[in-house]
Amino acid sequence: MELVDSSQDLMSPSNVARKDGCAANNRRVVVGGIVGFVLGAVIIGVAVGVPLSQRSSRDQSQPVVGPDGSPVTPGTSLYRAIQVLKKYPLVDGHNDLSWQYRKQAENRVYDVNLNMDLRTKWNISHTDIPRLRTGRLGAQFWAVYVDCGSQYKDAVRLSLDQTDTIKKMISKYPDTFQFVTTADGILDAHRNNKIASMMGLEGGHSIDSSLGNLRMFYDLGIRYMTITHSCNTPWADNWKVDVNNTPEFDGLSPFGEKVIKEMNRLGMLVDLSHVSKQTMKDAIVLSAAPVIFSHSSAFSLCNHYRNVQDDVLQMTKTNKGVVMVNFYSDYINCPPHNKTTATLSQVADHIDYIKNLIGVDYVGIGADYDGVTRVPEGLEDVSKYPDLFAELIERGWTDEELMKLAGKNLVRVFKAAEKVRDQLMNVPPYEDHIPTSATANETCRTSF
Repeated sequence: MELVDSSQDLMSPSNVARKDGCAANNRRVVVGGIVGFVLGAVIIGVAVGVPLSQRSSRDQSQPVVGPDGSPVTPGTSLYRAIQVLKKYPLVDGHNDLSWQYRKQAENRVYDVNLNMDLRTKWNISHTDIPRLRTGRLGAQFWAVYVDCGSQYKDAVRLSLDQTDTIKKMISKYPDTFQFVTTADGILDAHRNNKIASMMGLEGGHSIDSSLGNLRMFYDLGIRYMTITHSCNTPWADNWKVDVNNTPEFDGLSPFGEKVIKEMNRLGMLVDLSHVSKQTMKDAIVLSAAPVIFSHSSAFSLCNHYRNVQDDVLQMTKTNKGVVMVNFYSDYINCPPHNKTTATLSQVADHIDYIKNLIGVDYVGIGADYDGVTRVPEGLEDVSKYPDLFAELIERGWTDEELMKLAGKNLVRVFKAAEKVRDQLMNVPPYEDHIPTSATANETCRTSF
C-alpha cells in the first residue's frame, strides 16, 4: 500500500492526471475482475453441471421407445405414459424372480445373465433387465417366497436362502439395482436412475411362529410380510378357508394379533394378500399403520377369494392403505365378468373399479410377474407397464392420478408405517411365545 504525501497539492495538474490515470486503471482492473469471475463461474458451472445433467441429457438425446422397441410418437398416450413414469417411480408390490432363480437355476445367481432376454433360457420368464428398463419400472418389492410344504420343517432356512438370492442379484447388477429399506430410498434410487429394490416376505409360515425370527428378517431388510400364503399359519387363516367355509381361528389368533403389533413396532408393512376375509378385517382394525395388499384385485369384478371385497375396500380406505392390483389372469378374468381370454383392459377395469369405489389414493400395482403361469394379453411381462398407463390415459386419468397409482400411494403408506415405528420407539419388543399346543404333533421344534 502506498500512502499519499499530504505535503503535495492533490489538485495540481500533475496529481489530477495521476488520479485520472489511476481511476482508469482501477476501472480496467474492476472490469477485468468481473469478467474473470464470470468466466470462472461459467467454467465451474459447466464442470459441475455436466455430470449432474447427464441423465436428463441422455433421456433427451435418446428416442423414446415403447414396449415393442419402436419409437413412440410425441403426443400419444403411450408417450405421455412414459413421461409420467420418468417423473415418478413406478413401484410394483410383488415379483417372484427369486423363486425362478430357485426353480430354474438352483439359486445360482452368478450362472445367470440377467442382462440377456431370459425367454431364451427359462420356461417361464417375465423379468430381465432389458425388459425392466423398457417397462420404466422404478422400484420393486422382490418376494421372498417358499412353499407352504416347508411349514413346520425348514421354512426359515429356505426363506433365508431366498433373501440371500435377492441380495446377490442386487449386488451383481449395481448399475441397475439399488437396495433400499426406506420410503425415501425409493425416491433416491429413482434420482440415481436405479431400480429401488426391496424385499417382502410372502407368507407368515416363513417366521415359524417366532417374533424373534420376524425381527431378524426385518434387520435383513424385509419391509413387508404377507400374513399367510395359501395355507393357515398356527395363528392366522388364509383365503382358502373362505372357499370351504372352514375357518380355524376366525381370522387372527391372540398370537397373530401380537404379530401385527410387532410389525407396527418395527415399521414392517402388513400385507393382506392371501389371507381370509376375517383376517383382513382383524388386521385392518388392529394395525396402527396403513396396510397393503401387495398383489390382489377387486372381488366384485372377479369373484375369487384372493381378491378384495367391497366392504374390505372401504375399510382399507379408512385405514389409508393401498390395494396393489394383481395381473394374474385367474384373479382378473373370472365370473361374473369373465371373457375368453384375460386382457390388459380387464386389469385397467380392476384399477378403475377401486379408484371409483374408494378413491385414487388407495390403488397401486402388484403384478405378480414370475410368480404366475398366466398373464393377460397386452401385459405379457415387465416391459408392458407403459401400455397399461396409456390405457388409463385413454380413460381420462390425469398425470397426478397416474403418479399416485404408480408409486405415490405406496410411498405414502410406507412413510406412514415409518412414522408409526418412530412413535413406538420406546415400546419394547413383544416377547410372547405361541402356545406349545398350537404346533404340537406338527413340528420338530425342541422345547423352549
